[in-house]
Amino acid sequence: MSIEEDRPHANAWMSAGPKEVRGELVRLSWPIAVSTLSYAVMSLVDTLFVGRIGTSELAGVALGTTAFFTVVCFGMGLTKGAKVLVAQAVGRGDAEDAARFAVAGLWIAGGLAVFTTLAGLAIAEILPSISAGPSGLEARAYTRIRAVGSLPLLVYFALREARYGYGDSQGPMRAVLFGNALNIGLDALFLFGFGWGVPGAAWATAIAACGQAIWLWPSRDRAPFDLEAIRKAWRIGFPTALQFLLEVGSFALLAALLAGLGEQALGAHQIALQVVHFGFLPLVAIGEAASVMAGHAHGAGRTAQIHPVAREAAKLGYAYGVFFSIVVVLFARPMAAAFTPDASLQEAAATLLYLSIVFQLVDAANIVARGILRGVGDVTYPAVVAIGVAWLFTPPLTWLFGYAMELGATGGWMALIVECTFSAALMWRRMVRGPRPDLAAEPSRPSVA
Repeated sequence: MSIEEDRPHANAWMSAGPKEVRGELVRLSWPIAVSTLSYAVMSLVDTLFVGRIGTSELAGVALGTTAFFTVVCFGMGLTKGAKVLVAQAVGRGDAEDAARFAVAGLWIAGGLAVFTTLAGLAIAEILPSISAGPSGLEARAYTRIRAVGSLPLLVYFALREARYGYGDSQGPMRAVLFGNALNIGLDALFLFGFGWGVPGAAWATAIAACGQAIWLWPSRDRAPFDLEAIRKAWRIGFPTALQFLLEVGSFALLAALLAGLGEQALGAHQIALQVVHFGFLPLVAIGEAASVMAGHAHGAGRTAQIHPVAREAAKLGYAYGVFFSIVVVLFARPMAAAFTPDASLQEAAATLLYLSIVFQLVDAANIVARGILRGVGDVTYPAVVAIGVAWLFTPPLTWLFGYAMELGATGGWMALIVECTFSAALMWRRMVRGPRPDLAAEPSRPSVA
């Protein structure tokens, strides 16, 4: 994508009213929503295919997927730094700087892939001791292959974030849809045609990631190696990367605490989490779109347009939240029944789904404010807040509500609601008072040609 082609469209909404701001948010967010939903479906497809082979294989893929995501989530967060800087460059009309930061994201992804591969291989070796029996061995085989495929996956993340920074959300959407189609075909071929089992599912997903990266590989806007641009992209992305990693740890601790309350508590939590995860993704898309628009406005020096973006994004988020709430109220029990025939487990899961309505409505405000702050380069504050509330509220309140007050899994979700409420309040307070970018919005200068 050429910045000269994209900039007029990217900046047009800044001189218009709320309707145009809302239209730009919708234009950017719906392809991101499709992309995130499609990416989630890719893991679901692996699970469905492997589930036809056997229970041990299914458990192994579930454990391996969790292990690999724990390793790769740091890189996912780190590549978002380049997106912020590309968006700001687009806003100020600096084509050279936008290309430089986009390439910096690729260098970061390439370098981090080495660490991710080694860490993934190391974690794979301890999985058999975590899950005894055949499932541990299957998890090790799956994680080894996914770790080897870290490079194309991280390159795809870097290319996707750069495209978002340019204001192009449809390109990544097409790449993910292509990757999903490729993954389905390869799953069928490798698992049932070649009989490769769990390794076949891992290879299918790794090759699909290669296809996505190739789809997005740029034909223009290339730039030389620039150490200063890499440093800036790393500086902006690191807080978000650390946040992603530590939030995964907080969620893992929550699951461990709920496991101590019994199988029903953990099972109900898993069912509700799966449903809410899919319902949560469109909100993430709105937050990403708001982040890109805030970056464009900040780069163009039109900071007065940042609050209108936040207001319109919040309206869209709450409109979707109300829609999701209605769906949950009407279909909570049928959705729970789709996961389990156990009537008591259905009842427990439905209760958590009703609670998830409050969680989603609060989280809509949290996601929008966090996206705006990141878009203007204020990344350390939201990361510190997110990490702080995740660890200060959720584990101890889960113990208080779940164990001391004997509310079970309901207590864990009440803790999540408290966490999210405090986070949203702090994020909006920061945004209203004025974001404080970690780095000045100024052009990068090449250090190595």
